[in-house]
Amino acid sequence: MAGYTSDFPQYMSSPTQVLWWELDQVALAALSFTAALLQGGIVMWIGFILANFFYGKTKKNKPRGFMKHIIYMFGLSKLINYPEYFEQEFYE
Repeated sequence: MAGYTSDFPQYMSSPTQVLWWELDQVALAALSFTAALLQGGIVMWIGFILANFFYGKTKKNKPRGFMKHIIYMFGLSKLINYPEYFEQEFYE
């Protein structure tokens, strides 16, 4: 195929990004922004700013996939073929 060029991703396992944020940061920003719009008040807008700021700072010190592990830890999602989070013993 002469003249055909295609952009091949440099890193196959790199997370999806929107501008300079990863997808979990965008989801948190959208959720907190929507809550601030619906509830109104200065407290919700300050919460919107602080939630995104502190999550961004916390995420810098954690490995990739940090949010998925937190969601699993709180029991909001389940991993298929893995034990529950609070299992003390696991036999294969």
